[in-house]
Amino acid sequence: MIETFRNIFKIKELWQRITFTFGILALSRIGTHIVTPGVDTAALAEIWKSAQGTLLGFYDLFAGGAFSRAAVFGLGIMPYISASIIFQLLGAVLPSIQRLQQSGEDGRKKITQWTRYATLGLASMQALGVAVWLEAQGVVVPGMSGIAFKLLTMVSMASGTMLLMWLGEQVDDRGIGNGISLLIMVGIIAALPGALNQEWLAFMNEERTLITELFLLVLAFGIIYFVVAITQGQRKIPVQYAKRVVGRKVYGGVNTHFPLRVNTAGVMPIIFAQALMFIPSTLISFLPESSISIWLGSVFAYDHWFYWTVYGLMIIFFTYFYTAIILNPVEVADNLKKQGGFIPGVRPGKKTAEYLDMILSRVTLPGAIALALVAIIPYLLVKAFGINFSYASFFGGTGLLIIVGVALDFIQQIESHLYMRHYEGFSRAGRIRGRR
Repeated sequence: MIETFRNIFKIKELWQRITFTFGILALSRIGTHIVTPGVDTAALAEIWKSAQGTLLGFYDLFAGGAFSRAAVFGLGIMPYISASIIFQLLGAVLPSIQRLQQSGEDGRKKITQWTRYATLGLASMQALGVAVWLEAQGVVVPGMSGIAFKLLTMVSMASGTMLLMWLGEQVDDRGIGNGISLLIMVGIIAALPGALNQEWLAFMNEERTLITELFLLVLAFGIIYFVVAITQGQRKIPVQYAKRVVGRKVYGGVNTHFPLRVNTAGVMPIIFAQALMFIPSTLISFLPESSISIWLGSVFAYDHWFYWTVYGLMIIFFTYFYTAIILNPVEVADNLKKQGGFIPGVRPGKKTAEYLDMILSRVTLPGAIALALVAIIPYLLVKAFGINFSYASFFGGTGLLIIVGVALDFIQQIESHLYMRHYEGFSRAGRIRGRR
């Protein structure tokens, strides 16, 4: 590994790309500390203590803590992610969008442009909602409330989101790549020092023993290993291509495989399920205190088995739902048939689509259950050891899956540059398993 890092410094282009990427990431963190004009930060900090564990706290996770400060980057990159998901879902139901997705580079450019416009619209509406919420909480400086504050907040936060989107695209073009995901990962990791500090203070105050802390450390490595295995795990379907003679050349006759990932949906099922599970607690915070609101609050609390059960079932459902959207067995079977490929022992066309659908359903089930377990682990640790949820969130859930997935992709990008120049990657026996 030391030799690999030395090789990185030997390649000037790669080193420049990495330096540029880290520079952009550092710049993105500066914007999370520039507060929107007219906001009383001290009063907002007091109000935010009661917002932990709600939908607002979940949004703040992806904004890297900027939302809790009402910073210009307070909306983060989530409006762009939401717009991208909307167009991805529309592509599954609208033939016009689907044709654009399949029409090559020109179609993708047009969808990208529409996504940018949708991002600006979503960011403006969300910023308006944030301004209304800030005024309702009474954290606006006297004399700044009204239309002027709303417009100022919309311009500031929407501009911050568009700037983040542009920074992510710059990382794609001039950096190491995958800029949007890196921005999200850095925002999540930014909460780790504070979480570790709280855990250190708890240990120094003898709230937890050394054995407990060592056990949590070993558990963290085990969970990370498990998440990496889920992320990289795949079922390889053998595919053969028939030989074709065109003129004097022979094409095809190649044996390869089609990979079906155990976790095709990635982190999206947890994001969808967690967003829905935060809705009850968010609504309860706005309802007057009554026997019904108290009962709902206890049922949808983190330490209640009903919350864990519903949360896990929703993750399993969204895993199948999102997998069906992004991977269509009928489309895959048609593409194989057009390219002269076939699965040994399976007829091309409808039979191939049915076979792929059967394999995909079986492979997705253990992946969905594993996702549910990883998502519930932080709540189990809070219940069992009484640790802070901000610290427990790094033992599983959305944050850990994003960090692991983006980190693996970052390593893959570096290895691709090294292999192009005949250097070894981080694994001397070849590429890391699952990334061939």
